[in-house]
Amino acid sequence: MSNVKNPLVSRQYLLPFILITSLFFMWGFARAILDVLNKHFQESMDVSIVRSTMVQATTYVAYALMALPAGIFITRHGYRRGVIMGLALFAIGSLLFIPGDTLASFEFFLIALFVIGCGLAVLETAANPYAAELGSPDTAASRLNLAQSFNGLGCILGPVLVGGFLFSDNNGSGSVAIPYTVMGIIVMLVALVFTRVKLPEIKVESSDNDTYDKGTRGTIDMLWHSRHFRLGLFALFCYEIAEISINSLFINYVTDDGWMDKMTATAVLSFDALGLFMIARVAGSAIMKRVRAEKALTVCGIMTVIGGALVVSDIALLSRCGLFICYAFEAIMFPTIFAITISRLSGQSTKIASSFLMMTPLGGAVGTFLMGWVADSTSMSTAFIVPTIGYAIVLTYAYMAMTGRLKNS
Repeated sequence: MSNVKNPLVSRQYLLPFILITSLFFMWGFARAILDVLNKHFQESMDVSIVRSTMVQATTYVAYALMALPAGIFITRHGYRRGVIMGLALFAIGSLLFIPGDTLASFEFFLIALFVIGCGLAVLETAANPYAAELGSPDTAASRLNLAQSFNGLGCILGPVLVGGFLFSDNNGSGSVAIPYTVMGIIVMLVALVFTRVKLPEIKVESSDNDTYDKGTRGTIDMLWHSRHFRLGLFALFCYEIAEISINSLFINYVTDDGWMDKMTATAVLSFDALGLFMIARVAGSAIMKRVRAEKALTVCGIMTVIGGALVVSDIALLSRCGLFICYAFEAIMFPTIFAITISRLSGQSTKIASSFLMMTPLGGAVGTFLMGWVADSTSMSTAFIVPTIGYAIVLTYAYMAMTGRLKNS
């Protein structure tokens, strides 16, 4: 049971926590828009489902390529400069949608999304461990779930605002440059704010397991020799396969058999599915003040596997209920796995470990492609076998963590 006497956020770190939490909202918004772009490009540029998944693939390949350089940069220059660099790349990529719209080139849009992905990778590499460290280690998972809840708020608003604009005439012909230009300007203003504030670097007292004097190469070698870290990394990768692929093809799934039209699907994705996701994450943060994170993760793993299996069954109402079960019980997975994985680390090793963990959204590119391929070959419901396998692996990891089998590392 967690130590409820420890405050969720230390008083001296309250302002930094609020500022960092605002970033969770921003990348949630940006990543959620990708799910709308899939359907938009399928219709406005007549691309197939599989080709449209390049939207996710390009963005999350950027995560894989940029995360480690981001971790090294943050290790050397601190969290604040890392945040500013991430915001700058985010803004540049967003504004590249202006010439992209003029050229009407799918490939140019992918370049812009790659730059945005690089910026988001830097932001997440900095913000996730920073939020986890702003208080007692006992409340790290709960604190990170709370911060990630604002990621959920961004996920809710992204599809409904941008999707509502792009699909306002029900044929997906709206100019994609307009919402991205607005977003780019807002991101530049936020970057300006961070140039004016000071984020305190968290000082962690060294112990026998610390790696302050190992250097970057020594830290990386230490991490890859840690079974605890490797299993956490793999579990997070499999979670991203599940979560991102479901979001990416949600609109395709619910419109495939005429269940709802695109405008309705966009609203349901935002308010119902992602709204449920956000509520569950807030609830998870509260629950994990009293329940071990590993136990909560195991229960959620069981429920997501059940939910995924129900969708695959393609039994009318049961299948549709299964979809929302997945959203409700996957909500705590990312921050909880992340917090468990870095729980034994401190100092430089935390920053480098975070950079590896932020490569895992590449799993979203893999999962979305596989789901698209299976959907084109069979059906949308059958394609849910891909995220269900991802959830099953997370469940295995959670059970190992709950029973102490990760300690043998």
